[in-house]
Amino acid sequence: MYPIARLIKEFVKYRNAPDLDILEEHVSRHMCLPWDLDFMMELNNGRTLTLYDLGRLVLAKRAGLLKAIRSNRWGLTMAGANVRYRRRIRMFERFEMRSRVTCWDARFVYLEQSMWQGNGECAGHIVYRVAVTDTAGIVDTGRLSVALGVTIESPPIPDWIAKWIAAEDARPWPPMQENPA
Repeated sequence: MYPIARLIKEFVKYRNAPDLDILEEHVSRHMCLPWDLDFMMELNNGRTLTLYDLGRLVLAKRAGLLKAIRSNRWGLTMAGANVRYRRRIRMFERFEMRSRVTCWDARFVYLEQSMWQGNGECAGHIVYRVAVTDTAGIVDTGRLSVALGVTIESPPIPDWIAKWIAAEDARPWPPMQENPA
């Protein structure tokens, strides 16, 4: 089940937090609860992706994105993700989540999120390819920048993200079927 109560708690917790510039980081703290676990008694990989919403949506609010989306009647969708799990998070373990915009190109915003354990080790990391949409499709990031009042250019796309973008561009879509009916 989606953690709506936790999401509401995050919005209430950060309701008076200062706005963030587009490249500033949102840092939040969370705990792995019993219903977040898989059968190995660690944070479930799917639940991890859902918990990243808690940081990403508050970042979007603090950076003015949610307001721009509402006022322009746009949508927000994840157009891709590249995830890496490295350390287990156990029941009742507290962790820090860091969420930030890394860069953007003409169509997508690239957002990084990570989970950090109390000992300073990174447990997981994800890069999202985010698309803002309207009835005509993807809203280009130039138009999005105007709506957000962003006057800076994107930082250079890191090489490793550029390679991921290239790999995604080379990936067949729709996926090939092994045994077509």
